[in-house]
Amino acid sequence: MRQCLTSPNGGYYTTNREGRDQFGRKGDFVTSPEISQIFGELFGLWLLTEWMVQGRKKHGVELIEVGPGRGTLMDDILRTVSTFKSLVSSIENVYLVEASPSLRAAQKELLCGDAKLEEVSIGYRSISKFAGLPITWCEDIRSDKTPFIFAHEFFDALPIHAFQSVPPSQPPTQTLSTPTGQISLNRSKPEAQKPQWRELLVSPTTLTSGITTSASSSPSMKSKEPKPDFQLSLAKASNPSSLLLPAQSQRYKDLLPTKDAVIEISPESHSYVADFARRIGGSKNAKLTASSAVPPAPPKSEPSGAALILDYGPANTIPSSTLRGIRSHQLVSPFAGAGEVDLSADVDFLALVEAALGASDNVEVHGPVEQGVFLEQMGIKERSEMLVRGLERKSEKGAEAPGDREGSLDNDAVEVQSRKRAIREAVDRLVSRLPGRGMGTLYKALAIVPERGGKRPVGFGGGLGT
Repeated sequence: MRQCLTSPNGGYYTTNREGRDQFGRKGDFVTSPEISQIFGELFGLWLLTEWMVQGRKKHGVELIEVGPGRGTLMDDILRTVSTFKSLVSSIENVYLVEASPSLRAAQKELLCGDAKLEEVSIGYRSISKFAGLPITWCEDIRSDKTPFIFAHEFFDALPIHAFQSVPPSQPPTQTLSTPTGQISLNRSKPEAQKPQWRELLVSPTTLTSGITTSASSSPSMKSKEPKPDFQLSLAKASNPSSLLLPAQSQRYKDLLPTKDAVIEISPESHSYVADFARRIGGSKNAKLTASSAVPPAPPKSEPSGAALILDYGPANTIPSSTLRGIRSHQLVSPFAGAGEVDLSADVDFLALVEAALGASDNVEVHGPVEQGVFLEQMGIKERSEMLVRGLERKSEKGAEAPGDREGSLDNDAVEVQSRKRAIREAVDRLVSRLPGRGMGTLYKALAIVPERGGKRPVGFGGGLGT
């Protein structure tokens, strides 16, 4: 996944191919910030409320987004918070963690316009068109103060390992004839008498693979799709990954006796979320594990900051056979067209919870909750009606509708009705719980905040005073 998505030589996100845009209706997929401006506005509102709950810090606030796409989410966040002067004055820097030069250029154009882009020691820097905030592009998270971290559809693109449970092998019986009788030569190791995890490895296509992915069994896969260049093959023996990674959680151990059970584990995801937790709550000073590639952060005198994660995956089960390819809004084989197809896998939210709590004693994790629940608690429907009323008030004047990023209106009743309908349909798509219709159930929200006795953040059942 890493090679196909971010390789400097032909990676899906890192190679600039003329006329290709991964995002939007003309691209391969549409993300929530592209569907409605309200999505990013509510992220900005969540930032504001969490900043207020933590005592309205006057300085040292740093905004961080990992995997910022075209920059649409951060653009809406900054536009929203720019009206709150006390919060803006506390923000020292905005960091965008981005590996793609072409996406970095798109983000800079959207967020900074004509402002100069200069190279600095950790990456590149420019000035936001909102409130003149400095924006820094880097390839690793940079923050040692009060970080507010946003990760939207980031974890689903991180590499996974897949493992399958196999029953204990029964070696053939071997005997030796002696003058006193037959002697058994079997000396089976104890572990050979127990189920084992075996890794599912990517190998060149030779024979038809019996391993399925979420795309290979989909009706969207048409016969005209190119034959995959690779397939998943079951390793013939245990390897370091299969011995180490599934042993890190009781959840995986409990599934081991289930014959042919398949699990997906993303060590890089665990490492990132553990780093989030350490930057917010300070290091637990525990020993590094195989999934903790990021060194422990230095202890903090006072836990501060927060992380908000939205992605798709099950709320309380382990993902299984979810690796998929996406092209032109259709599921395709993840093993064909390397570098031309987006790859993703479901996020294991409970694994993120375990990794965050294991990294710092001074954080709480809230969620996962369904995206529809989170957005409704944040006021998405109320905000949509505000935009609709703004369109109605301004339509006769041909002025810009307040707060609408689409800009000014012509004196055209048809356009007004079209814009109103588009606002409501977008909101319905983001919160709908109907299968195949919306994103309200498929996507989940997770928050990491400083330890505070279980006080829930807004969007997770809490409020400013609860």
